[in-house]
Amino acid sequence: MDPVFIAIQLLNGLQYGLLLFLIASGLTLIFGIMGIINLAHGAMYMIGAYLAYDLTLRTGSFWLALLLAVPIAVVLGLVIERLFLGTLYRRDHLYQVLLTFGLILVLNEAQRIIWGNDVQSVAVPPSLSGNITLTDNLQYPVYRLFVGSVCLLMAGGIYWVIRHTRLGIVIRAGAANRDMVEGLGIDVRTLFTLIFSIGVGLAAFAGMLSAPMTSLYPGMGDNVLITCFVIVVIGGIGSIKGAFLGSLLIGQAATFGPVLLPALASVIIYLIMAAVLIIKPRGLFA
Repeated sequence: MDPVFIAIQLLNGLQYGLLLFLIASGLTLIFGIMGIINLAHGAMYMIGAYLAYDLTLRTGSFWLALLLAVPIAVVLGLVIERLFLGTLYRRDHLYQVLLTFGLILVLNEAQRIIWGNDVQSVAVPPSLSGNITLTDNLQYPVYRLFVGSVCLLMAGGIYWVIRHTRLGIVIRAGAANRDMVEGLGIDVRTLFTLIFSIGVGLAAFAGMLSAPMTSLYPGMGDNVLITCFVIVVIGGIGSIKGAFLGSLLIGQAATFGPVLLPALASVIIYLIMAAVLIIKPRGLFA
């Protein structure tokens, strides 16, 4: 195999893995700390992509669309948590599954009503529409490098918040022993609202970044949701570090799988998950 081709695939896998981390980090926080199985997380990714599409059309600027869409997504997460999830924290997971599955149906139908069933696309911002020349015949898009850089910065920011701030201490304590955190006088209800809103914001932001690189269509978040649950299981529920390493692993597997093992391309991420669980049943960093 050509070394340049391998390098391009590695870059694609890294960029895809970092994008998956933005989605999976929010999912692992919501699942690991709040105990909520949020099946609608992929729909938040879809809503983020469509918000970028809609606001770009209205404002004429992708960057302005991002500035407007992120707060909208966070507020959406806050409303969902306050109105629907607040009564389910102490209930069986089956209630959470039913509610969040219902949210998938509601959000998918809302997407069809607002934006229709047609496949849409978002233009790459002119400032990042160029390519970097690798060889005489191969180029790499600048926008993909930009997305990878932004995701890497976001990953560093999430790590810093989790490890070096008071909020991060509370989040880690909540993941370890939620009842003890509540017993120490911390408002767990507000903490849960904040975590869920941040998780939704991260998923939607990932959708916004991916919008210029992919087609927008109804239900586009469903496959992403399954992949991110695989990442959460591989990394260990509630572990940001595990989500990061799991995302990079799955990103490379999803990129190289169709090239090296085309017959197993559709199941390779599940084979990796099974292998990890055989060795470490609770994930890499539970």
